[in-house]
Amino acid sequence: MQHTALAPAERAVRVLGGDLTERSLRLHLEGLSGVDAVGLEQRAAGLGTRSIKTSSKAWALDTIIKLTDLTTLEGADTPGKVRSLVAKGLNPDPSDPSTPRVAAVCVYGDMVPAAIDALGAAHGDPDAGLVSVAAVATAFPSGRASLPVKLADTRDAVANGADDIDMVIDRGAFLAGDYGTVFEQIVAVKEACRRDDGGFAHLKVILETGELTTYDNVRRASWLAILAGADFIKTSTGKVTPAATLPVTLLMLEVVRDWYRLTGERIGVKPAGGIRSSKDAIKYVVTVAETAGEQWLQPHLFRFGASSLLNDVLLQRQKISTGHYSGPDYVTID
Repeated sequence: MQHTALAPAERAVRVLGGDLTERSLRLHLEGLSGVDAVGLEQRAAGLGTRSIKTSSKAWALDTIIKLTDLTTLEGADTPGKVRSLVAKGLNPDPSDPSTPRVAAVCVYGDMVPAAIDALGAAHGDPDAGLVSVAAVATAFPSGRASLPVKLADTRDAVANGADDIDMVIDRGAFLAGDYGTVFEQIVAVKEACRRDDGGFAHLKVILETGELTTYDNVRRASWLAILAGADFIKTSTGKVTPAATLPVTLLMLEVVRDWYRLTGERIGVKPAGGIRSSKDAIKYVVTVAETAGEQWLQPHLFRFGASSLLNDVLLQRQKISTGHYSGPDYVTID
């Protein structure tokens, strides 16, 4: 098994060489330096104490909105709920037309057509001020399905018009040390993201860091996902506790920074789940800027996966513009 040849993902071949086997992948992942947990948590805590002036805070709040994947991932989702989500994403604060749009709406694959229909002419690249549609796939959130089912799930969402695919890795295989299986599944899902025009939906690979148990595992899973073709590495489904944490996100940002230094290629990071306040989200913005660099603060390189964060950001924006806090009645409640 150790010498089984793996699917020739371009990045892995480039970094590990032409002899891409389970053994070479394992040697690379297990050869990564161990994470200094105390040092990582101290760095994250230090970044979280940065004070921000009012003018910078206003910029940060708008940046958070522009980087948000506004999300509804419930079994009871309906086309009507998705339309309401899209309306909020396009016009977050009807009382203030200067409020930016979100980057994307994130839904289950069968809800993608409803989202695209509701977006109309506003559907498109968030780097151009439009709103894209992300779909979760691959038996989200558990990832417990056969590969053919995961690929069919992905192809269906792409055929429906999804711009981004948020897949989950097989955490059971990863924790059992079966890195080759996880790698090959990501490679296969990446290929399933191919559109009829030859382009690809962006692939966000969810590590579900709350189930990986150690920082060393998070680092290995991050490298594995990037080597297999991920456009983004994402912390969590939002269905498992803990979800996103600042130390884990800092660690993932260090991985994409190191990848960029190694290859010149920028990979995105998406913390998702558990980020509910503007105060916390600003800590993430500071961490991105000081770890990977300010160039990562754009939609194709950083996203917040959130459902309730936007309301608090809007209340904070209103406080800056009016000088007093609005009540929650002044924003829509999801």
